[in-house]
Amino acid sequence: MSTTIDRAFVKQFEGEVHQAFQRQGSKLRNTVRVRNGVQGSSCVFQRIGKGIAATKQRHDFVPQMNAEHVAIEVTLTDYYAGDYVDKLDELKVNIDERQALARAGAYALGRQTDQLIIQALGATSNVVGDATKALTKAKVLQALEALGAEDVPDDGERYAVVGWKQWANLLDLPEFASAEYVGSDNLPWQGTQAKSWLGTMWIAHSGLPFDGTANRRTCFWYHKSAVGHAIGQDVTSDVSWVGERAAHFVANWMSQGAGLIDPAGCVKFVCSEA
Repeated sequence: MSTTIDRAFVKQFEGEVHQAFQRQGSKLRNTVRVRNGVQGSSCVFQRIGKGIAATKQRHDFVPQMNAEHVAIEVTLTDYYAGDYVDKLDELKVNIDERQALARAGAYALGRQTDQLIIQALGATSNVVGDATKALTKAKVLQALEALGAEDVPDDGERYAVVGWKQWANLLDLPEFASAEYVGSDNLPWQGTQAKSWLGTMWIAHSGLPFDGTANRRTCFWYHKSAVGHAIGQDVTSDVSWVGERAAHFVANWMSQGAGLIDPAGCVKFVCSEA
């Protein structure tokens, strides 16, 4: 049971609980490769390298591509989030405390899912741009060039995740925010969290790595196939009565992991927020 439940008593709070300033679940899960129903403590994703085409003489054997196969193992980790709701405390509030805690736990696990994916993205060594500078068009073009140099497909499955400061920097770019460049259907002013630009879905995220000493945020631009997300148990919630505590226990849990499958398919760019 949260020791701060008294703050929600009728005298102090209205009936509706707002999950204020909380990201509601995972924003990045659908931007990576997902393997559901994993049995065991780990999952293996396959990375297939580039094949090479060659000629052959009439009636000769077709030449083999000799594409490299690399197995990337992702370890699953169990995560839990729970809290007690005292029976008598429920009589003193006019909110559904159990439902509020169930949502809060599910959101917490959703944010943890994003952290697993962000940690996987951080394993890339493909870094571009001047880390002492804010996000500019020049830095965006450097990252675009780096992806092109690695033949990362421009097939509608590219994603770029940036901090909110970088999102504000992008809004200063006419090429990103002006209808003259992107058309009226892709204006970022119509929605503040995601937008298609340069064949990429750009996503604003508050959970990216931040160096408080240097005041720098790490951002990523990647292809969906570059990262694998393994799910042994998806986010699950349960509410049970605990008699010896005279309270309900709201439990949430999941078993998941993520790993970088193809480092060439991900570009990291660090941006100053000074």
